[in-house]
Amino acid sequence: MPYRSMLTAAQLDALLAFPATEGELAQQYLFDARELSIIRQRRGDHNRLGFAVQLCYLRYPGQAMALDTEPPPALLAFVARQLRVSPESWQSYAQRDETRREHALELQTLFDYRPFTVGEYRQRRGLLTDLAMQTNKAVAIAQRLIETLRQDRVMVPPARVIDRLCGEALARGTRVFYQRLTEGMSDDQRARLDHLLTPRDEVRTILLTWLRQPPGEAKARTMLTHLDRLHAIREVGLPADLDRRVHHSRLTQLAREGAQMSAQHLRDLEGTRRYATLVAVLLDTHATIIDQILEMNDKIIGKLFADVKRKHAATFHDHGKAINEKVRLYSRVGKALVTARQTGDDPFAAIEAVVPWERFTQSVTEANWPSRSRSTICRSFSTDTARCVGTPRACSRVSRSRRRRRPRRCSTASTRCAP
Repeated sequence: MPYRSMLTAAQLDALLAFPATEGELAQQYLFDARELSIIRQRRGDHNRLGFAVQLCYLRYPGQAMALDTEPPPALLAFVARQLRVSPESWQSYAQRDETRREHALELQTLFDYRPFTVGEYRQRRGLLTDLAMQTNKAVAIAQRLIETLRQDRVMVPPARVIDRLCGEALARGTRVFYQRLTEGMSDDQRARLDHLLTPRDEVRTILLTWLRQPPGEAKARTMLTHLDRLHAIREVGLPADLDRRVHHSRLTQLAREGAQMSAQHLRDLEGTRRYATLVAVLLDTHATIIDQILEMNDKIIGKLFADVKRKHAATFHDHGKAINEKVRLYSRVGKALVTARQTGDDPFAAIEAVVPWERFTQSVTEANWPSRSRSTICRSFSTDTARCVGTPRACSRVSRSRRRRRPRRCSTASTRCAP
């Protein structure tokens, strides 16, 4: 079976590309005093320039310079300016392959560069396997490989070796990742995971598809359906610490892959991969459903408050005219009583002069707040909307949804803090 490349040609070229701007050239290729001293020990401008260019190759991109390679013009001009020689001197240096080979070996000895051996290959593969358990992006693994090789002054191998090494590390890391998600899983748990790929009893919808359906409108009935989905996930009996065994980013990537697969595709997967994918999808769906339930709860409570507040405002507006009339009436009655006190007249006669006694007693009865119900108080002067939620009608709306399937909801809605 032919080997499938993990990295495209464009990605490999970008990983091993030379700096393009003046700032990037200065960052990678400025020589210090020791390096300049070693370079100036070479005889002739062409040898100094060639020796320095080979040192630049070892620095970045980190590979030894091939004999038939011509350096980029920008690199050649930048190095020549530092050495105060002409870039044309390179043509004389490039004529003798023996000199270039000798300089390459001398540079590796002087600056402690070592070749990429089979031992290095195995060591780097083990290190990259740990990284592959955090991401399934081959280009990210290749970037980490090249960065560590440059830091350790190990010469970067050819592109085909980089691609194969990243592929092996990714395959090993993925295999270990699947094993951690499924280790310790009983046969009963595996059977419950396989059951998710079968149709539901009452409808033809696949159970896993039903679990991932959107919540719909924020209503009590919709929330109860979502709680049933949450209960169905928890009936699988996955360990509580399963999401802590692996890296969250890798788990999310696997969940996204599984969400795009059909039930038939999931059934055709190899056993360990199938169970690991189902576990990742269930963990992601479990978290998503909890978020959606909390969001629906906020919307329902917010809608309840908005309805009561709107009704309260409408009622207050309807009763505003009567309230203003009573305020004006009591103002005239108060002025009459003050005048009667000052003149020594009969206060009852002063009240009857403003309003008939029967109408006055009727208005007092209507304004007798302590004997009125709580719902009537909410329809009067108070603007505290929270009190209006406690009205009998509002409480009945909430209690009706609470009474439905109370045992299942109480056991399902238990949550724990995020790590």
